[in-house]
Amino acid sequence: MFDGNILSLITFLPLAGAFIIFIIRGDEKTVARNARRVALWTTGFTFLVSLYLLWKFDSTTASFQFVENIDWLGGAINYHMGVDGISVLFVILTTFLMPACIAASWDSINVRVKEYMIAFLVLETLMIGVFCALDLVLFYLFFEGGLIPMFLIIGVWGGKRRIYASFKFFLYTFAGSVLMLLAIMAMYWQAGTTDIPTLMAFPFPPEMQTWLWLAFFASFAVKMPMWPVHTWLPDAHVEAPTAGSVILAGIMLKMGGYGFLRFSLPMFPLASADFAPLVFALSVIAILYTSLVALVQEDMKKLIAYSSIAHMGFVTMGIFAATQQGVQGAVFQMLSHGWVSGALFLCVGVIYDRIHTREISAYGGLVNRMPLYAVALMIFTMANVGLPGTSGFVGEFLTIIGTFKVNTYVAALAAIGVILSAAYALYLYRRIVFGALEKDTLKNILDLNWREAATLAPMVVLTILFGVYPAPIFDLTAVSIEHLVANYNAAVEASNVGTGMLTQFASLISGH
Repeated sequence: MFDGNILSLITFLPLAGAFIIFIIRGDEKTVARNARRVALWTTGFTFLVSLYLLWKFDSTTASFQFVENIDWLGGAINYHMGVDGISVLFVILTTFLMPACIAASWDSINVRVKEYMIAFLVLETLMIGVFCALDLVLFYLFFEGGLIPMFLIIGVWGGKRRIYASFKFFLYTFAGSVLMLLAIMAMYWQAGTTDIPTLMAFPFPPEMQTWLWLAFFASFAVKMPMWPVHTWLPDAHVEAPTAGSVILAGIMLKMGGYGFLRFSLPMFPLASADFAPLVFALSVIAILYTSLVALVQEDMKKLIAYSSIAHMGFVTMGIFAATQQGVQGAVFQMLSHGWVSGALFLCVGVIYDRIHTREISAYGGLVNRMPLYAVALMIFTMANVGLPGTSGFVGEFLTIIGTFKVNTYVAALAAIGVILSAAYALYLYRRIVFGALEKDTLKNILDLNWREAATLAPMVVLTILFGVYPAPIFDLTAVSIEHLVANYNAAVEASNVGTGMLTQFASLISGH
């Protein structure tokens, strides 16, 4: 029907919604009401249109699909869009979470509602663009552009320390990305193009690969974030409004992992192999250290933020194991963590809207007044722990299995992180939900309303469905991941053969 420009339609639909909200006029209450409605209808319609990608997607090929390629800047830089088995699911995840974010902000955001909704719709366009871009410059523009609306969302609608948190978020992520921009220029001078599919097949010299890998790593490691450049995330989460935390954890963290899969492994395979031990070390430290830090948190959002860093440690470990199971598990873990962590922040938002505190000590015995909430939070907590039967288990298990093939010690240390995750997650659940309902502030607290239940219900379904039956996701991603891993291994083996031949030649010349 409209295969030729479906990605542009999905990408820029939210921008059209933002423009409609921009031209809304009237008194403050009317503008706020209409802005909420337009934002919800726009994000909902964008999600429905994005499902067309799943319907028409051919999972038997690793090639990019729904490709759009138009001359843009002087013929050297094109407006080039397309998705493969890896990126298509992140597009769907983005469009899926956005209506939930608008619904979560329905009653809690009452100041500058029009501007808030515009910021979220612009952010959606930029995030979808990241996963669809097939030109380096286009990718960079979408990747960096997303900083601006999120900076405003935290800085304008955040908590008491919102200015500090928003500037810290912006400076950390922007500083890392400056190096990526330099690397993009170097790649253009070397290859004569910024076309991503072309660059995937371009043989960059080994020495150059090292520097390019480090430049891209600086950007993606901050975005994930990896230890030790993770300190911006807890502050950003604590100060961000609920919907901002959902997008940060659900989508923006995944851009770093997606970058490793799209650029580091396929374009710089030799450097990726050389630096894999470094990534393993940083991943294990992230899993163990941030899990221990999560154990001592008294703020619910900070605890979940540190747990996100630990879960991203499994992702980086699986990606650089560069095995079929490792990469497959990393992709699944990113998708699962997207809706599970988003749902956990929504759950925090539900009780924060009622009591206006995130301190764990302020709660207890909520099951007596909020049984529906207790059930929903239990399911997401179990998924966060990685309980078999939930989507959280599948990704963690596969990344550990995939890494075990490469390095048993790294896999064993990462497995300890699973135990620690159970400790901090169950600690949080027990303190909030169980026990006697003693605090006066909680005795009249109300259970989930229909809007909150409708927002959380699809995430409950996905958590259990893909925990029991993950095949649909594997079927979509399998061929693309097989292609990625095969090309990576071929490049590394070719380099090893070449190095071996040079060593033998040198030995013959020296007479040994």
